[in-house]
Amino acid sequence: MMEGYDPGAFPPFAVTVDLAVFTVRESRLHVLLVKRGEDPYKGAWALPGGFVRVRESAGAAARRELAEETSLSHETVAGLHLEQLRTYSDPDRDPRMRVVSVAYTALVPDLPEPRGGGDAAHAQWVDLPGACSLAFDHDRILADAHERIGAKLEYTCLATSFCPREFTLGELQQVYETVWGVELDRPNFRRKVLTTPGFVEQVEGPPRRTGGRGKPAALYRAGAASALHPPLLRPEGRQA
Repeated sequence: MMEGYDPGAFPPFAVTVDLAVFTVRESRLHVLLVKRGEDPYKGAWALPGGFVRVRESAGAAARRELAEETSLSHETVAGLHLEQLRTYSDPDRDPRMRVVSVAYTALVPDLPEPRGGGDAAHAQWVDLPGACSLAFDHDRILADAHERIGAKLEYTCLATSFCPREFTLGELQQVYETVWGVELDRPNFRRKVLTTPGFVEQVEGPPRRTGGRGKPAALYRAGAASALHPPLLRPEGRQA
């Protein structure tokens, strides 16, 4: 102990992690939720998460809790790119004691079906409009995370991860519309995508017929870029 420092002079509090993990399923945005098996909020839906152990970093705790509460394999969880969202520290956010939470978020291609584990009675992917009235302050965390992943689509090439290996620009546009919750102008979207260096590259070969009476659509694959320059911004005033 350092001289002059008294740990007892400071009230103890706990640190937790919470995770907002999103994916696109059947052209709709889903979030991974768990049903709490213990009080407080027993039986309520919540984001996966839990307490950080004494000899554990927040990042390590986030991956451990995600694996424990959803029964996803440790290999699957280790491969996810989790981005730290922000810290939530309102004094009354947890009825048990003073708890500070470090929140993480991720937008990932479809994962295996989760199962409950640890103190989670059940886990499942939930269509985002149905993810409400969550335990603790998780509604707020979820809203902040949704805004963050929407911004990631503006500045990165992440949207191509949710398309087939070869895709049409219409399929790519649908990913943006699903995450942003807006309807985009097709010619304007096409122009922005095709003029952004390294975003997509056209596939040689015959176009794909997409149904209806329209002409067959050209196929593309993900380009070499990881960031979008210039960014592909959401239309002003039309955000979800």
